[in-house]
Amino acid sequence: MSEKTVTVIQIRSQAKKTDDIRATLRGLGLGKINARRTLEDTPAVRGMINKVAHLIRVE
Repeated sequence: MSEKTVTVIQIRSQAKKTDDIRATLRGLGLGKINARRTLEDTPAVRGMINKVAHLIRVE
């Protein structure tokens, strides 16, 4: 059984963003530009990705 994963890369800064946006990035394991994380593809992770879609790229 193979687990579905999604890789996210932060492409924009979190400077001047609201606290909830910063917390969402931190929840995804990001925080600096070009940070890359491979995460399990769950509805919770998808929701966080949708919230910060303007700051990240999904592969």
